[in-house]
Amino acid sequence: MGLRPSKKRNGCQVFIAFWFQVPYNRRMSEKLLLVSCCAPCSIGVIKKLKEEGTDVTVLFYNPNIRPAAEYQRRLAENKKVCAHFGVPFIDLPYEPEIWDRMTMGLEQEPERGKRCDVCFLMRLKRAAEFAKANGFTRMSSVLGISRYKDFDQVCRAGLMAGAEVGVSYETRDWRPYRAESAALAREFNLYRQNYCGCKPREPKNG
Repeated sequence: MGLRPSKKRNGCQVFIAFWFQVPYNRRMSEKLLLVSCCAPCSIGVIKKLKEEGTDVTVLFYNPNIRPAAEYQRRLAENKKVCAHFGVPFIDLPYEPEIWDRMTMGLEQEPERGKRCDVCFLMRLKRAAEFAKANGFTRMSSVLGISRYKDFDQVCRAGLMAGAEVGVSYETRDWRPYRAESAALAREFNLYRQNYCGCKPREPKNG
């Protein structure tokens, strides 16, 4: 709201209140870091964010993926998608040994179980640390977009990671873009894996 002077009345200057809008585009002023597990899950979301005018960068940190050849294949596909849409792409070091150590003893946990809790928190906390160190104002992820994952479980891990590091984690539900992502994956002839990535190792005896 602002004030604009009118004519003097009875020797006094009268001011009239008026409203004005500050030219401020929130989406273009903020930087979003989007954590991606693979190209087929993220392609529809990346397209949507570009259409919304969001300043988005995709981050690939998936030390759960094994074997290494599988990791490299998914990495290459994600890079290809980001290059097509003109989105910056960051891949952090592949650290399967850290993932192995953090999930030790959880080898027999089912999908959506305790191993997933540890895995999501590890990856999203590392992403949050990168976001904070590199000037991103918020972060989100597509880790819960798959029908095989628990969206709420991913959100809990993201909020916990963001709170610990000091970065805003957005729990936007990207699942409505699952069908579009699948269609785009076929259109782009993307490699579509048939498992999450971890293929848990067998626990050591003794």
